[in-house]
This record gives sequence, C-alpha cells and structure tokens, in this order.
Amino acid sequence: MEYTYILILFFTVIICFIASFDRRIRFDHYFGSFLLAAVIVAIPFIAWDIWFTAHGVWWFDTKYTLGLVIAGLPLEEWLFFICIPFSCIFTYYCIDKFFNLNWLQGFNNLIVFITIIVCSLIGLLHHDKIYTLVTAIATLGTVIFLHFIARVDWIGKASLVFTILMLGFFPVNGVLTGTGIESPIVNYNPDNFLGIRLLTIPIEDAVYGYSQFLLVLYFFKKFTAKKTLTKS
Repeated sequence: MEYTYILILFFTVIICFIASFDRRIRFDHYFGSFLLAAVIVAIPFIAWDIWFTAHGVWWFDTKYTLGLVIAGLPLEEWLFFICIPFSCIFTYYCIDKFFNLNWLQGFNNLIVFITIIVCSLIGLLHHDKIYTLVTAIATLGTVIFLHFIARVDWIGKASLVFTILMLGFFPVNGVLTGTGIESPIVNYNPDNFLGIRLLTIPIEDAVYGYSQFLLVLYFFKKFTAKKTLTKS
C-alpha cells in the first residue's frame, strides 16, 4: 500500500519515457530542455503546495507513500511535478509532430476570452475559498501572460491536447483523490474549494493542471528553440 503513489507516477511516465527513444520521435534529445522547463514551473507550484499543506488546505495519507517527507510534502509529491508534465509535454510533442493542428490558432482569442471571464467571475464570487481563488488567479495570469505578453500562437492547439490528456487525467488524479481505493491519497478541506468534483477529482485540479501544462510547454518551446538556434 505504501507504494501506491509512486506506482501511479511510474505507470504514468514509463510508456512515454520508453517511446521517447523511438527513432521517429527522439524526444530523448529534448530531455534537458524539458527538465529545465519543468523545474522552473515547479518552483512556484511546489511553494504553493507546501503552503497549502502546512495550512490544511489539503493533506496526504502517508499510508500510500514511501514515508520520505521533504518540507512537509511526500517525496512522491515532489516527483509529481516532473512525471506528470513529462507525459503531458511528450504527448503534445507527438501530436504536434504527426498532425497539423495549426488551424486551431483561430481559436486562441476565444479560448483566452472565455478563460479570463470565467476565472475572473469564479475568483470574485468565491474569494473566500483559497484553493479556488489561487487556481483562478494562477490560470488568469497564465493566459494573460501567454497571450498578451509572450504572444504565443499555440494556446488553441495546447488546449485541444489538454482535452485529450484528460483521458489520462481521470484515472491518475482519480486514484489520488480516492477512486478505486479505500481512502484518498490527497484529501481536501471542504471549506477551501468549490466542492464540484469530476468523479472524485475537485474541478480546481483540472484547471490547476491546465495552467501548469501551459507554462511548462511555454518554457519547453523556448528552450528547444534556443537549442535549435545554437546548433545552427
């Protein structure tokens, strides 16, 4: 039972990791760029995680973990910020490599507009729920930065890929939040989130994952582009 969380991470990443070495994909050439991007994004997200755990917004059932705790978080939670983004970025890389989804650029403005409106309203209406509020602010800040400051043209494409990734999100996050096991690995204080769940998953988790994915993808693209320029 103490291996539950680490096994979730292992099975999430192992197929993508092995496939990275396929000669048609060669995502292994970009391991360094990915790791740097993931670590940069992980820093504020882990800080957020540590603070929330310390203040009882959520907590972990240690019977499902190896027992190694760093700054109040199980080791598995630290690895989460590498393993989950790895599978997400790998999936985006493959879809982008083998399919032409440039037509989705036409949806960038619509997606950003809807995200800004929804996150603003949710944040204002539920400012007393800290997980909901922080998630809304983080997502709002992410899309504003990417669209209006960084001026990326792939938000529509990334949003479609994230929708596809939800097929993996449900079983992974589902188990973490209690689906199919005796009790949740991650427990949430009901006073700090909306209480809307996708199966057992708080809806905030999906939005949180979306902003994390977009930010890691942004830095990954930035570092891979720099690597390409250096080679040429």
